[in-house]
Amino acid sequence: MSYTNGILHLQHDAKLRELIQQIDIPEPKSSGKIYFDLLESIVSQQLSVKASNTIFNRFLQIFPDQHPHPEHLITLSAEQLRAVGLSGQKAGYLQNVAQFALDNDLETMDWSGMTDEDIIAFLTQIKGVGKWTVEMLLMFSLGRTDILPVDDLGIQQGIKRLYALEETGKELKKRMIEIAEPWRPYRTYACRYLWRFKDQK
Repeated sequence: MSYTNGILHLQHDAKLRELIQQIDIPEPKSSGKIYFDLLESIVSQQLSVKASNTIFNRFLQIFPDQHPHPEHLITLSAEQLRAVGLSGQKAGYLQNVAQFALDNDLETMDWSGMTDEDIIAFLTQIKGVGKWTVEMLLMFSLGRTDILPVDDLGIQQGIKRLYALEETGKELKKRMIEIAEPWRPYRTYACRYLWRFKDQK
């Protein structure tokens, strides 16, 4: 029900209302798999979707059941990880995530009692995991409805185009936060429309 309520709420913004009438976006599904999705997001950084999918699938083949169990992942050598196409830096980041997962029981963690800010602070302790990465996990892995990733280039481009903004840098981010304030508590849904809008000709 919150998705329907969210779309109705966002239509109070005249610009967003036009997008919602033009673009059909199905109700989002959340994976709930923070550990797995965190590994996949690190692999995909600065790569095309095709390249990252190829490398991630090769990475999964290392493991007998195609699941990168943290206790197995931390035992792999840098050479084994580089052999599937990972950079040395990404290989290190994946093992950082695996060690953190073991130390904090990440695969069975209950996130429901943590705020978005708590989760960002918690997961960005891992070297190689930044705020943007955690915001994507909040949106797509945990289904949090009120995330506004102001550092996301696609969201910046979409909002600049839709609202005819001239600002850049810090001023742009400030304007984005101001424009998105009335969208609360459904800023995640608005972002999904902005991403789709940005890709339209």
